[in-house]
Amino acid sequence: MRICSLAELARGEALRFDGVSPPIAVFHTEDGQVFAIDDTCTHQDASLADGWVEGCEVECPLHASRFDLRTGAVDAPPAKRGVRSHSVTLQDGEIHVTLSEDVPALPPGVSY
Repeated sequence: MRICSLAELARGEALRFDGVSPPIAVFHTEDGQVFAIDDTCTHQDASLADGWVEGCEVECPLHASRFDLRTGAVDAPPAKRGVRSHSVTLQDGEIHVTLSEDVPALPPGVSY
């Protein structure tokens, strides 16, 4: 699915895409790579697109859990489970995401 043009997502920025359930976050790193993961932290309901990106990690804005943008793996507590990562392709300057078929890992009490 098309998310947006690469020009619309500046380096170092993230975009929450609500066109799927659960929402995904698309990240354009400072070094020009683009990644997509589920947007909801697995510890508590917080948008990872609102977090801080450093290298290939995003830090949750709520309790500082960190997730690897390449794999979705959790790199720092309090989250104990990773998030799904999704395949990203760039085609004619457009960002396209193919959603993972894995079951999403959502925090307690959150459903989509």
